[in-house]
Amino acid sequence: MGQDDPVHGIASYVGFGAGLLTLTGLTVGLARWGRVGLGWFPLVVVVRAAVQLSIVALLLRGILAVPWTVAAFVLLMLVTASWTSGRRIRGLWHGRRIAVAGVLSGATVALVLVFGLRLVDPDVRDLVAVAGIVIGNAMSAATLAGRNFDRTSRARRSEVEAWLSLGATPARAHEEIGHESVRESLLPTLDQTKSTGLVTLPGAFVGALFGGASPVVAAQFQLVVLAAVAFAMTLTGIVVTRMAGRTPYVVEG
Repeated sequence: MGQDDPVHGIASYVGFGAGLLTLTGLTVGLARWGRVGLGWFPLVVVVRAAVQLSIVALLLRGILAVPWTVAAFVLLMLVTASWTSGRRIRGLWHGRRIAVAGVLSGATVALVLVFGLRLVDPDVRDLVAVAGIVIGNAMSAATLAGRNFDRTSRARRSEVEAWLSLGATPARAHEEIGHESVRESLLPTLDQTKSTGLVTLPGAFVGALFGGASPVVAAQFQLVVLAAVAFAMTLTGIVVTRMAGRTPYVVEG
């Protein structure tokens, strides 16, 4: 039978699904054995990702065919990223609002710089690709910086209260905590960036190669993505921690 045979196609999808579920099931089992406390969360996120990617694959056909709809799709990504990060840092005072401000500012400014500096051709495909990566990393930065800030502020509550008792503003009392939180949220990504080509082959580079781009063009695209991600994450982390540091929730909590 040929590769275009419907039965062969269905069988390949079934085999892929079974393999993916097996790998995810092993992840769940390993987490349970290690008492990580994730429960069924790894399975939930993979199933959810599969559903979302299937929907996105269908949507992208229409988006790429009607370029103006890309704005709505990018807006959807921004809203989803902000909402997801907001849930993770809801322990902060006005955590959802802080997450929205951090993700929007970091991702938007980074994308404006990328296309304003003509580092990437301003076409629909490149915008969707770069925006998806940058927004996703801005979401991670907001979550990591916010959670680090919350945890560290509570651990160093006596230090914060000492600053406030001396007449310092909440922003000054939380300043060093904010710096540390941003730095810790950036280190894994920066370490990965430093090791690009030696330890890791990032998805944008590999995807560009598979898409037919030359190794030089693929490398250029990946470098733009890495620089944009670093900028977006840095700005997002700073915005999140600065906004969080201006609130007195640690003293009240």
